Amino acid sequence: MTAPSASRPEATSTDVVAEAARRRTFAVISHPDAGKSTLTEALALHARVIGQAGAVHGKAGRRGTVSDWMDMERARGISITSAALQFAYRDAVVNLLDTPGHADFSEDTYRVLTAVDAAVMLIDAAKGLEAQTMKLFAVCRHRGIPVITVVNKWDRPGKDALALMDEVVERTGLTPTALTWPVGIAGDFRGVLDRRDGSYRRFTRTAGGATVAPEEQLSAAEAAASEPDAWAQAQEEVDLLAATAGEHDQELFLSGVTTPVLFASAVSNFGVGTLLDVLVDLAPAPAGRPDADGAVRPVDAPFSGFVFKVQSGMDAAHRDRLAYIRICSGVFERGMVVTHDATGRPFATKYAQQVFGRERESIDVAFPGDVVGLVNASALHVGDTLFTERPVSFPPLTTFAPEHFAVVRSIETARHKQFRRGIEQLESEGVVQVLRSDRRGDQAPVFAVVGPMQFEVASHRMEQEFGAPVHLEPLPYSLAVRTDEASVARITASSGTEVLRRSDGELLALFTTKWVLRVLREGKPDLTLEPLVAAQLG
Repeated sequence: MTAPSASRPEATSTDVVAEAARRRTFAVISHPDAGKSTLTEALALHARVIGQAGAVHGKAGRRGTVSDWMDMERARGISITSAALQFAYRDAVVNLLDTPGHADFSEDTYRVLTAVDAAVMLIDAAKGLEAQTMKLFAVCRHRGIPVITVVNKWDRPGKDALALMDEVVERTGLTPTALTWPVGIAGDFRGVLDRRDGSYRRFTRTAGGATVAPEEQLSAAEAAASEPDAWAQAQEEVDLLAATAGEHDQELFLSGVTTPVLFASAVSNFGVGTLLDVLVDLAPAPAGRPDADGAVRPVDAPFSGFVFKVQSGMDAAHRDRLAYIRICSGVFERGMVVTHDATGRPFATKYAQQVFGRERESIDVAFPGDVVGLVNASALHVGDTLFTERPVSFPPLTTFAPEHFAVVRSIETARHKQFRRGIEQLESEGVVQVLRSDRRGDQAPVFAVVGPMQFEVASHRMEQEFGAPVHLEPLPYSLAVRTDEASVARITASSGTEVLRRSDGELLALFTTKWVLRVLREGKPDLTLEPLVAAQLG
């Protein structure tokens, strides 16, 4: 195969900057069941890249969503793994990343947040700001990611709109600047008052919400005539809001002081088109990214990118492995040879693909902000940096401190090769951390995870993808700290402890309770017992 650079004129610095300016790379984040995957599907529908929206549970004859492609996701109606979708809208190229909402998969969500330039925070109209929502707000603030807030499910009974705005202010510190305001109380969603021009956008339901909802734009006078009571109430509330929140200010939004707010019903496709326009108009384009030393690598510097996710099992026919890379600078061209920062070795990008949920197609060129999938990139791991010409190393992605532990054993001893291959694959993807010790041996490694649902995912994938059904035996430990060789013997002499080695070489001391750890620290202060660096959400 001839590399694209052999036939395509080399992109100039001006070209790269112009292409980067067209990109909008964002994540959809929220508490579980707030409607992330449904909104992701609705956005793709409004961009005309799918003909019919799916449903998370496939209800009412609708197919499953594009982003939730795993069997467990479709069976349970929750996002278990992040998914990437790329599509064109207007003159922009949209890279949309759907994320797991469940706290057990927060490490995957955190990795995605390292690869985006903005976030859409979804709030359930009835439940308001829930625990996971608050944690995700905190991560976005810490990383300097501007947030657009969408109050979803306004077609169902819920909280008062003004009360929700007060909740955002009180609990996040962000000032909400509503761009649209609901006409009709929660459960009676008729349309929105567009604060930017004062018009009324009236929605019409479609069968099951599977197609784009017709939208009619009326003047304020026409709205007052057609919906006198609901329109009057919306205008009164907007007047109250204007006295405290004010209008949208782009600089304040980008600096994390304010959050634009829209009201929608993703399942009915109400307000989704407006959100797509707002993302293109307001969300920031890719900018220079700081490296591990804090120096900023401009978007027009030579190619660079980093791996934020590794996923296998997407193509059952080929059992391939996909490494997702976020392009940070320069031009990516399929077939180019880049340098793998972790090893210093050259890496050929012969098989590069554009990702749309589970569907993929070859991609020849990509620019800063794009997400590209490299197929069968077995040498790549989460957090790795790739570059050409000028060396760069982006900050490593943080590994969370595990809180649940289980010994994993193969049910069918004759399938040892499949068992070992599956363990290695899940470990490289970051689905689980794998701990080992001479005492337990290779036949009984230990899975260490942030949340117990990760055990279910790992067990399911071991059986379905690798043909190696396993038995998990929970261990009594609840926390892990870093230690060293000199401390091992004295740690393991205490009850309620065990020391195992992670694949990166780190020795982890496991403890049943915080009390056991505290007693050991106080009694033997010279032991190495250091907290694991963990990017806890919040």
